[in-house]
Amino acid sequence: MSALSLSPRALYEEVAELLRQRIFSRELEPGSWIDELKIAEEYGISRTPLREALKVLAAEGLVTMKVRRGAYVTEVSEKDLADVYHLLSLLESDAGGVVAERASDEEIASLQSLHAELEAAVGERDRFFAINEQFHMRLLELARNRWREQMVADLRKVMKLNRHNSLLKTGRIEESLAEHRAIVAALARRDPALTVQRMREHFQNGLEAAA
Repeated sequence: MSALSLSPRALYEEVAELLRQRIFSRELEPGSWIDELKIAEEYGISRTPLREALKVLAAEGLVTMKVRRGAYVTEVSEKDLADVYHLLSLLESDAGGVVAERASDEEIASLQSLHAELEAAVGERDRFFAINEQFHMRLLELARNRWREQMVADLRKVMKLNRHNSLLKTGRIEESLAEHRAIVAALARRDPALTVQRMREHFQNGLEAAA
């Protein structure tokens, strides 16, 4: 039998990723209406895969569907932001404790390596954001709980709607780096309780900067 030739990714998933990046880059601002006809024309597609893509983004919390008005980029309220940071603090601090207790030396070293890259990326905003997320998701990966990992990935998408406003506040990147140093030091000491504490402090400070 000949092998079927299947696209590695469905069209609507590709469209969802394109729109996701436009939202994260602020090309599509929070609260703005998404012009389905215009975007379908830009991408040379019908509105069917576009609407499927918008459903994906709505499930992630990035898009809000309004009856008879269409799709809008989600506006994150102060309560939304506080709720997201609260959950991230719980999930990621718990993961940090697991990693401090169970990870191998090589795995801890991989986090130290990512932190070193983060330190070197201070002057490059986009690279700093990307490495920062890699560090957090690597920590989740090492904690080996795919459900927690998926929940954090979804929550972080919502957090990105506000991230540029928090990390770009004067001095926040330097503060965030210092907090990361403290987390990495606690992990290296194999101290679960201290890792949990440092991670919670990191998210508390991040919320204060984002609010």
